[in-house]
Amino acid sequence: MSRPNTTAWKALLWRHETLLLVILVVEWLLFYHFGTTTNRRGVVVGFGTIDRQFDILRHSCEIGLLALALTPVILTAGIDLSVGSLLGLCAILFGKFWHDGELGLPLAAALTLGCGALAGGLNAGLITRLSLPPLIVTLGTYSLFRGLAEAITHGSITYTGFPESFLLLGQGRWLGAPVQLWIFATVALAVWLLVHRTTHGRSFRAIGFSPAGARHAGLPVNSRLTFVYVLAGVIAAVAAIIYTARLGQAKADAGSGYELLAITAVVLGGTDIFGGRGSVTGTLLGVACIAVLKNGLATLPWVIRMNAAEEMAGMLTGGLLLLALTLRVAPRLYARLRATSPASV
Repeated sequence: MSRPNTTAWKALLWRHETLLLVILVVEWLLFYHFGTTTNRRGVVVGFGTIDRQFDILRHSCEIGLLALALTPVILTAGIDLSVGSLLGLCAILFGKFWHDGELGLPLAAALTLGCGALAGGLNAGLITRLSLPPLIVTLGTYSLFRGLAEAITHGSITYTGFPESFLLLGQGRWLGAPVQLWIFATVALAVWLLVHRTTHGRSFRAIGFSPAGARHAGLPVNSRLTFVYVLAGVIAAVAAIIYTARLGQAKADAGSGYELLAITAVVLGGTDIFGGRGSVTGTLLGVACIAVLKNGLATLPWVIRMNAAEEMAGMLTGGLLLLALTLRVAPRLYARLRATSPASV
């Protein structure tokens, strides 16, 4: 009677999310131990402070939103390299609607979300109607969106002077936590419900496993793909608005490099880059691992002396990704070795 329970526990312990959670906890404890100090006044400073934890939440919100947007896309065996550039374009459009168009902030935000949806629709149309590879399409729109942002601002205009009531969205707190945390949690819950509790979510996996098989099963593949890319565009626009509120300015280079961090977080979280397998929970853990790593390195005294936090974060993020992928395939490799060992013959 106890054998099925033992098997279930082993399966749970070898789940990718469980292993990633262990990595996250170890990572946090290491930075807490080596990155927390007490100054001459006896005040605790560094990684272990509440303010530092809130900073981690604030600075990881936009990348986390992009990772959530990319999870359904990658589940369908697609990719969207344009989300970081779209964030920058939407930030510029939001600033232009408000500053140059003299529109109210709610209307400017609504128009920005609409532009994000149109940009996602452009990606979807090229992929579904012309049957172009998602990698090539979004590589093209990656340059297109960034180029449009540069053209609108002539490479020099930065929109500033936003009212304090808007800046609270990215800099204030509500119920003791950063405001954007509540927005992020709402989006995360919505995407989790979509992916794990709806027929749409099941169809994403089916498309990722086999688009031809999904079509033969009667699934509307093109409309599902259009949905995930439009959703990615809308969420990128949300991230742009939060980014603008956090920094208090909208500039053309906003979101540079965010698409790579977001994709890393999704793959680190266990979503198969070839589609068909993954979870929103894993994506959230992937985002947390990257956020703790990037912010924790900046609190280590020897890293501060070397002024190499960004470089080390890049190298260790890549190493963490390789480690997580290795741990994911470890059970299968172990089973294969046992099956081919002389003792099992």
